[in-house]
Formats: sequence, C-alpha cells, structure tokens
Amino acid sequence: MTREPRPKRYPPPEFPPRRPKLFARMPPAVFPSILGLLGLASALRIGLGRLGWDIGPGDLVAGLVVALWAFAAVAYAVKLVRRPGVVREDLRVLPGRSGLATLTMGGMVAAGLVGVYSAPVGAVLLIAALVGHLVLAVLLVRLLAGLPPEARTVNPTLHLSFVGFIVAAGPALALGWEILAEVLFWALIPVVVVIWGLSLRQFAGALPPAPLRPLLAIHLAPAALLALVAGLLGKPVLASLFLGLGTVYAILLLAGWRWVAESGPSPLWGAFTFPLAAMASAMLVAGGAWLWPGLALVAVGLGVIPAIAWWVLKRWPGGKLASVTNAAEA
Repeated sequence: MTREPRPKRYPPPEFPPRRPKLFARMPPAVFPSILGLLGLASALRIGLGRLGWDIGPGDLVAGLVVALWAFAAVAYAVKLVRRPGVVREDLRVLPGRSGLATLTMGGMVAAGLVGVYSAPVGAVLLIAALVGHLVLAVLLVRLLAGLPPEARTVNPTLHLSFVGFIVAAGPALALGWEILAEVLFWALIPVVVVIWGLSLRQFAGALPPAPLRPLLAIHLAPAALLALVAGLLGKPVLASLFLGLGTVYAILLLAGWRWVAESGPSPLWGAFTFPLAAMASAMLVAGGAWLWPGLALVAVGLGVIPAIAWWVLKRWPGGKLASVTNAAEA
C-alpha cells in the first residue's frame, strides 16, 4: 500500500495583511497626465499673454502643478533608492516606459516654469532632467538589445524615450542656451521621421489591440513640439509645416475616436493630455492664423486634461493604478 504524498503546506495568511512600504510600488503611470498638466499650465500662461491679460492665474496653476510633479518625482525617487533595479522592471512594460520618460520630460517643463522666477534653479533642474532622460534612454536601448527580435516591436512610446529631449529646447532658450536648443531641434528631426516611418509600416501590417490604441496619440507630440521649438527659434515656415502635419494627424485621431478609445478609459489615456497641450502652445507661439485655434485648444484642454489626470491620479493612493499598470515594487 502506497501512501499518498502530503499536500503542500502553504503559509498561513498574514493578519493584518502585509502593507507595502511607503511609495514602494509608486506607479510611473501618473507622469503622462502630470506632464499634460504641466503643458497646460505653460499653454495657459502663453495664451493669457497673447490676449494681453494678467498671467497671474497661469502662474498659480503652474505653481500647483510643479508642486504635484515634484511630489510624484520624490515618491519615485524613494522607490528607486529602496531598490534601483525597479527602473529596469518598470521599463519592461509600456505604462512604466512611458511613465519614466514623461517623468524627466516633466522635469524639463518644470524647469522652464521655475526658471521664470529663478534662472539658477531652472538651469539645475533642466540639466538634471536631461541627464536623467539620457540615462533612461540608454537603459532602454540595453533592455531592447537583450530581447528577442519579435519583442522589439516599434511603438509610439519610443518618441518619449528618444525624442523627449526636445522638450528641453524651450527652457534652454529662456536660459540663453540657444546652441543647445538648435542642436536638439536639428538632431531630433531625423529620429522623429524614422520612428514615424517604422510605425506607419507596422500599422499597415497589423492594427494595434484596442487597449494600446490610446498610445497612438503620442505620435502627435513630436509634430507639436518641433513646431513649438521652430516657432521659438524664429523658423515660421518649419513651424507651420509641423503644425500642419500635427493638425492633419489630430483630425485623423478625432475622426477615428470611437476606434481609438474602444477599450474605454484607462491609465493610457494620459497619452491624450500632453500632445493636446503641446499643440496649443505651438499654435499660440506661431500666432497669426494659428492664434485662435490655439486658444480654442487651451479652452478644450482646461476641461479634458484635468479630467483625465484626476481619473488617473485618484487610483494611485489605493494601489489600484500600480496593479493595473504592473508597476514594479521596491
């Protein structure tokens, strides 16, 4: 007679349940929406200035949003200090990859907003954000190089990781670093074109699944940001060219809205926020015939961007956002 093996012993459930340490599972997915809020604050300040109104309300919004970005950045820094390996783990998933890229891009926008009042603080923050973005880009390249070919599919988040440096051009100009702004502008145009081309070829071969379709809005961001920087550098023809491309793509997104948003609200909807704010700023900087469309986009952004940001951010405290986006735990 053979004896049946004993069932495997499982540890008794913890009571009370184990709670992760503070910010140990901080979700990077909060940063795309925060970047959208930062961009909205910048667009609001430009819009108020264009209308000749007091920019005080824009400064108030900017102060609040910069404080929000700083709090979220410190929260992720606490997670990083506990276990530096969480960066590689967060880079493996699309919400984490886009979140980390927009963390440092948000630092660049914040540097521009802060630099209005303190150029030295803005300069330090801009350099730190650029260095951080470069480190993340290198880590992503190493990660992608170690994956099998079928896992290296092109996706819109590559714009954030490899073209996101362009966000620093505006603050750099405000600090008097014109050469840096010029270098960033001309160096990143071919990168944008390559990613657009590869994405278009991939789109023609296979449509993205419904949950990932909101990321298609990210393709609008490079056109808007290049238009913005071209306008700031005094290149109106190039600014109008990129604005035209961005407008056409925005119309296509609106026409296919039901298809793009088929899966319903998700943390990836943060991808709708910062391209909208960037387009508004680019139009306002270009001026002329673009002025009123830019003001209209600011008005739309004042309703849409905070709504999406609130939907995402309110899922952060209870850990739901971390679970849904597979955030790494320190």
